[in-house]
Amino acid sequence: MVDIRLLLSVALKTAASGIILSQNHPSGNFQPSAQDKEITQKIIAAAKLLDITILDLLIVSPENTFYSFADEAELK
Repeated sequence: MVDIRLLLSVALKTAASGIILSQNHPSGNFQPSAQDKEITQKIIAAAKLLDITILDLLIVSPENTFYSFADEAELK
């Protein structure tokens, strides 16, 4: 779970115009869940209000695999 307000407050405090997010999936399944997609869309919407671009969200797993929302065109 992520606190979107806390996440974006750090971006604001550092005067970031864009951020890359990451999360781990220790289970080894690097595919995003419905919940992952939902929270990502909420983060993108909130960041847009603050003129902050979400450049990518990476899901990494212990098997050296990853999923990139940018590569899969899921950042809208």
